Amino acid sequence: MSAGVLVVMETKGADERRGAEAADWHRISMEALAAGQTLAAGLGIACSAAVLGQSAAIEPLAAELAAKKLETIWAVGDDLLSVYTADGWITALEQLTAQAAPKFVVFPHTYQVRDYAPALATRLGEVLIGDVTGMQIADAQSEPVFMRQWMQGKLNASYRHRKQDGVCLVSVQAGSFRSDAVQAGQGQMRVFAPKLTADKIRTVPSEPVREAAQTVDLSAAEVIVGVGRGIGEQENLKLVEDLAQALGAELAASRPICDAGWLPMERQVGSSGQTIAPKLYLAVGISGAIQHLVGMKGSKTVIAINKDADAPIFEVADIGVVGDLFELVPALTKAIRG
Repeated sequence: MSAGVLVVMETKGADERRGAEAADWHRISMEALAAGQTLAAGLGIACSAAVLGQSAAIEPLAAELAAKKLETIWAVGDDLLSVYTADGWITALEQLTAQAAPKFVVFPHTYQVRDYAPALATRLGEVLIGDVTGMQIADAQSEPVFMRQWMQGKLNASYRHRKQDGVCLVSVQAGSFRSDAVQAGQGQMRVFAPKLTADKIRTVPSEPVREAAQTVDLSAAEVIVGVGRGIGEQENLKLVEDLAQALGAELAASRPICDAGWLPMERQVGSSGQTIAPKLYLAVGISGAIQHLVGMKGSKTVIAINKDADAPIFEVADIGVVGDLFELVPALTKAIRG
């Protein structure tokens, strides 16, 4: 009996139509791995990981996991897993869970996981604690407490798995754990061949849909300057654009700026935009509505500039500057450029 943590990694491009050379991790997978390692360390138990797919496609990804601090890397390979289907993933993971016997199973909270994980939990007689934003572990003898948000972040709720003989399934929200916190090490590779039959796969996947091209992936940016309604007019955006350029940062915005058409929607941060986790987030003229905070709460350091001393953004900022952005931003840009 393992009784450890099993992290189910998600891939992109690892299917028969794109070729093994295109296989890569979904960006939230490493965040889920960091969460799994954190959970395992707090409880004093081992952490393992699993990757599913066609054997040749997932082989290089499983080898990459062997350089992480993991007890076991499960390469779950079968031709019927060459493309994602809920039936295939549910059946394979049900069998893997029976073999590996984890105490906790951790998923990245992706659209794919939302498709199959609740059904997997039902198959196992459990429930899924979804969209987890944090965890509290008192000691190795205590059951961890998982936090998730309600009503677009207006409320926080705590959950504890109380079944002593069951497996606890959780998915972690993007940006809640940092991918650069994944610990290096050495793990043992194991191949797991699930028993799958084509007649049990009830869906036939169509050709992959090509995403609309984006000029920027804010989730990958290390430094971001965000601008909000405090900028006043579209013509004033150049002040913040100059600051972002001086910092070598990406430019982002709160929803009102994008709704007004001042910046493209792909630069919106928040519950209806992108979720970010930069090393530095500089919020300029952003009041800090809860919908925006949900999208940037994974930022390592937050600096806020706002003339309203009672703005909610200051509640989450590491450094808060109360003042007129039209005076502060040009001065800051000038100082950075030297």
